[in-house]
Amino acid sequence: MKADLKNEIVRKAPWSIIASLGIAFALLAFCLPQTSMAATAAEINRDVNVALSDLYRSTPAAKKMAGIAKGILVFPDIIKGGFIIGGQYGEGALRVGGKTQGYYRSVAASYGLQIGAQKFGYALFFLSDDDLKYLKNSGGWEIGVGPSVVIVDEGMARSLTTTTARSGVYAFFFDQKGLMAGLGIQGSKITEIQPGK
Repeated sequence: MKADLKNEIVRKAPWSIIASLGIAFALLAFCLPQTSMAATAAEINRDVNVALSDLYRSTPAAKKMAGIAKGILVFPDIIKGGFIIGGQYGEGALRVGGKTQGYYRSVAASYGLQIGAQKFGYALFFLSDDDLKYLKNSGGWEIGVGPSVVIVDEGMARSLTTTTARSGVYAFFFDQKGLMAGLGIQGSKITEIQPGK
């Protein structure tokens, strides 16, 4: 009886869902093992340079904001994957005055209705010295606690100017790839790291 019920469910299951599940698991298997190897400082700096260059080219508001930012924390490659329980991980660098002042990792866990894998990057523009100090002195900043973060979407980026953005932390997302819907950094824990040379 149970075997008949199982066969009936499999026979009636939409093949598009089964195909999507297979693709999601394949991407998850492909993406996640790469995160276990920490990048070197040189690799992180190279990736941050490329990410910032691409972000400035595609989003003029980010380039304008860089001119008034006290510091920019860039995570070029965040890998996110999950099936009910999910996680995301990436490494980046803090730039102050165009020079790297430290290396950080961004880690988050989540649960709920989710499936798939994706890759994206994000940059946090710190517009006040106090918010930048909080990052450096917190020993691990959980986004959502401490300085407020404004997510800059395409609509906001068009109207954002250096006059309207005077304080706070502004987040720009870029380079999204993959099958998971939605991007989020709420609850991400950002901690300073010491990568290899």
